[in-house]
Amino acid sequence: MAKLNSIAVGNGSQAERSEADWLQQAKRHILRARLDKDSVSGPVLVAGKDSVVWDVNGKEYLDFNSGQMCSALGHLSPRVVAAIKGACDQLIHASSSFFNVQEIALAEKLASITPDPLRRCFFLESGADANEAAIQIAKIYTGRNEIASPHTSFHGLSDATRAVTFGVQDWHRGYGPYAPGGYAFMAPYCYQCPIGLKFPSCNTACLSGAMAVLDAQVSGPLAAVITEPLFSAGGVIEPPQGWLADVRRLCDERGALLILDEAQTGLGKLGSMWAFEQEGVVPDILTVSKHFGGGVSISAVITTDEIANAVEAKGFVHGHSHTSDPLACAAASATIDTIVEEDLPARAQVIGKQWNAHLQELASKHEIIGEVRGRGLIQGVELVQDHESRTPAYGIGGDIEKRCVDEGLLFSVRRRGSVLRFVPPWTTTEEQFARAAAILDTQFAKVRQVGIRD
Repeated sequence: MAKLNSIAVGNGSQAERSEADWLQQAKRHILRARLDKDSVSGPVLVAGKDSVVWDVNGKEYLDFNSGQMCSALGHLSPRVVAAIKGACDQLIHASSSFFNVQEIALAEKLASITPDPLRRCFFLESGADANEAAIQIAKIYTGRNEIASPHTSFHGLSDATRAVTFGVQDWHRGYGPYAPGGYAFMAPYCYQCPIGLKFPSCNTACLSGAMAVLDAQVSGPLAAVITEPLFSAGGVIEPPQGWLADVRRLCDERGALLILDEAQTGLGKLGSMWAFEQEGVVPDILTVSKHFGGGVSISAVITTDEIANAVEAKGFVHGHSHTSDPLACAAASATIDTIVEEDLPARAQVIGKQWNAHLQELASKHEIIGEVRGRGLIQGVELVQDHESRTPAYGIGGDIEKRCVDEGLLFSVRRRGSVLRFVPPWTTTEEQFARAAAILDTQFAKVRQVGIRD
């Protein structure tokens, strides 16, 4: 494993500054709009390699969040670094009014790993960009204007995507009024079923009931449903087998499009190239971002010839100054090459089982863990006050996370502190999984000693 002293960390003046000085300048100059953190505190990160990052004090952390889920290949993935360096020597930025070679090569490569009839794409910068464009395409194609998303969803924090982001209440409330036409419907949160039923005897009544309410609520025919195959930011919530196929069917019955947001689940993370392939479903529009650029910001909207031709004929225009930048497209091409040539979907299955075994062992020792869920590189545990009532142990996760950071383990907390989410990179070793589990074991034991708070 790489050591901090073998990695360049900037110029000498940067290396000599203390953490306190960096934080003082952050407090003075940075508007604090960060996800999950509103305090001015460390760590202040300076370098990374594979599954490890270092702060300005030289302290090492296991990054079980893959940065912001964008470094799933590992920090400084060699092919991506080489591609970025090559683009820096050739063409970093180009006018988005013209095609560039890296853009066309990436589009061809993306089509080769995506099932028919998804063969037409264009590139943007973030997941929110891609989802906003997908929503626009659905509205233009159908001539309708209403969009629905499950109540555990996350699709971005731009105005249009925040309007259909319901999985984290603090990210939705207080930012309106939104443009009309965005609706929530009940998600299949089986462990905490909102209507008190159990799968499979329930026959996913949450979906049929939610769609009946939605049909009554909308002012006209639905344009699209946008959903994730697994609700990551919403709490690592896995829909039961068959739910996504039912959503596809219900969309078809209504003449609505199905948009799948695979920002967090796509490109091999869950053990197949696309998570929807495990359900035998193909969407009308697919969006991808996060680790698509190997750590560089780029996203894609992928759709069918029929939909692409129709919206082109209607004059659809969408983009920004950095649409299809050669540097970002080169990085994304290197990402796809790495995923395909190293068979990372199969690798996700293997290391997913390794990490799940550690989480299951922790659950057997610590009653605060009510459920272990997720698969591949996205897994989590839900914390409860007791197993019978399944009352969420809100707030506890935040306390645990802070202590784990002190011990050198990074991950994220969801559902008001009752869910711990882990997204380790593909480069994570069994020794690193064991070390992370040992840190969590110690912190769960401390919770048991001091008791659970509401």
